[in-house]
Amino acid sequence: LKDRYHYDFTYAHDVIKDSFVNVPAQNLSIEEVIKFLEKETGLVFQFLENNIITINAKTTSRFICGYIIDDETKLPLEGATIKSENNYTISDSFGYFKLNVKSNENIAIRHIGYLTKLKFSNSFQNTNCTTLYLTPQIETLSEVLLTNYITSGIDKLTDGTVTINFSNFGILPGLIESDVLQSIQALPGIQSVNETVSNINIRGGTNDQNLLLWDGIKMYQSGHFFGLISIFNPLMISEASIIKNGTSANFTDGVSGTINLKTDSHINNLFTGSIGINFLNLDAFTDVPLGKKSSIQLSVRKSLDHWLNHNPTYTKYFDRILQDTEVNTVIDSDIHFEFKDTSLRWLYNISDKDYLRVNFLYVNNELEFNETATINAIEEVRESSLLQNSLVGGLFYKRKWNDRFTTTLQASETSYLLKAVNAEVLRERRLLQKNKVLETNTQLDTWYKYNNQLSFLNGYHFTETIIEDLTDIDNPLFVRFAKKVLREHAAFSQVNYISNSKKTSVKVGVRYNYIEKFKKHIIEPRIAIHQQLITNVSLNVLGEFKHQNTSQIINFQNDFLGVEKRKWVLADNNTIPVITSKQVSLGLNYSNKKWLIDMEGYFKEVKGITSLSQGFLNQYIYRIANGSYLVKGMDLLINKKFRKISTWLSYSYADNEYTFKDFPEVNFPNNLD
Repeated sequence: LKDRYHYDFTYAHDVIKDSFVNVPAQNLSIEEVIKFLEKETGLVFQFLENNIITINAKTTSRFICGYIIDDETKLPLEGATIKSENNYTISDSFGYFKLNVKSNENIAIRHIGYLTKLKFSNSFQNTNCTTLYLTPQIETLSEVLLTNYITSGIDKLTDGTVTINFSNFGILPGLIESDVLQSIQALPGIQSVNETVSNINIRGGTNDQNLLLWDGIKMYQSGHFFGLISIFNPLMISEASIIKNGTSANFTDGVSGTINLKTDSHINNLFTGSIGINFLNLDAFTDVPLGKKSSIQLSVRKSLDHWLNHNPTYTKYFDRILQDTEVNTVIDSDIHFEFKDTSLRWLYNISDKDYLRVNFLYVNNELEFNETATINAIEEVRESSLLQNSLVGGLFYKRKWNDRFTTTLQASETSYLLKAVNAEVLRERRLLQKNKVLETNTQLDTWYKYNNQLSFLNGYHFTETIIEDLTDIDNPLFVRFAKKVLREHAAFSQVNYISNSKKTSVKVGVRYNYIEKFKKHIIEPRIAIHQQLITNVSLNVLGEFKHQNTSQIINFQNDFLGVEKRKWVLADNNTIPVITSKQVSLGLNYSNKKWLIDMEGYFKEVKGITSLSQGFLNQYIYRIANGSYLVKGMDLLINKKFRKISTWLSYSYADNEYTFKDFPEVNFPNNLD
């Protein structure tokens, strides 16, 4: 039976020594075979995880006891639920429990924020209490396909998602810390053409075509120093998921890809903290327990410009962001720049079934400089400035109704502001530019586990996006203000299937979107299929349709002092269409004897882009037109691990071509070709 169905049987020999049975028929399923054996022998067969079946004698009742301990902190866990098939109890402040069980029962040990542990009642000793260690839970989208992908802490899942676990992450060559937006550029198909973290290009798409999430909250800003370092404190990020294709139906936006950053959901029972300094900034992090069911995590970071008086590292970064900008042309300007961020998270285990998280993040970049000129023998000084900040807040509530049904509700608010004041002394003119984004999101997800093979995801998502754009000139007097609002409703459904043998997994979903203002209906199918072909070789088929209502454009290269030229705009269904994409990819994975080969070919088409979003510097720099791009490419990774050395080679090829029907040259290579 083990060879036929790929299941392992575990038993004590004295339990089965007097049991004899005929060989079951070949056409029976594993479940039918087990029922046949139970009927013929009177023994009890129990399915466990990882394709294991236990064999036990008929039931007898007895008491078991134990201690529930956190596997990381080694501290007792109060409030854990220990449940048999007919009885349950809860651990006390010492982690102790006592439960009456039968000899053939499964015992489930659960605690919010931890992985559920299943044990067979016969594994508990009759005389001594058993110590059980619970591991903090890290939720993943799918089964892990390839572990230690490139380096430790990076895994690839069966649905094509790549996850980075920063608690077990090996820092990549060339980096001094675990900057998530720098680290993901080591993956094939992902790069930054201008070598900044605020301009990540996934498979030939522009940065504004990426969905960037922080604990499920959409972010419109990603970098300090106007793009040189990430705004996300590495001490606060526990895991990052990068999705290039085959996105789950509960995600929207990001026609090129999704970068989903998650913080630690584990409630620490001990006060912890850290402080760090480099030649750019000072940072601090603390995790403060509030009783045994709650904790607050706080991180702050502040630039060191005031204190170290333009040290060489800071100066190099500073010169990098100002090169080829209007600021760089100002003489004797007394330039000042600083950045800071603060993130706060409150975690609360309301009960064994209820979990609450509150998020807050504030990010600020500020540049000021004085322009001096002598006019009519009088020296005049006027101050110019550039401000970029984000303020976000979110509320996340999770309810586990039972072993099969779980719901999550998330509400968030995002505010992004880019503001520039350009005071030109010689021209006696002041130019004020402002770009502001306000977005509200509410999303309900429901997860239903039908059995070990089949589960369902359903939900509803509401988004309201407001974008304001202001241009104000005092000489000659000119004011232009525009405010656009879009509201979108979405319903989604997805089926997840994984075979008993774990060789086949399928994720099929569809998302229905309705944009109120345009009365526009958009249906987006999603699919991810994983199939193990032979030992060590597997096949991935991924596909998706997606859309997004926001994008970035550049009106003039000197907008916002030329430092942060891009501004966010909303689709108007005319000059700025709703961007849509469709993508399909086919991949092969081989892993054996510390060799890993991962190869994936893809075809992606994105429609509704505008010429102003592409940053043209040629004859089309001021032309306004709508177009599309088509990219056909391949991502390849070859990884070889030795005892203490990991080496890898990655290669990406992308044939990327624009189509702009209103241009004399209709088809020409994409800037990211």
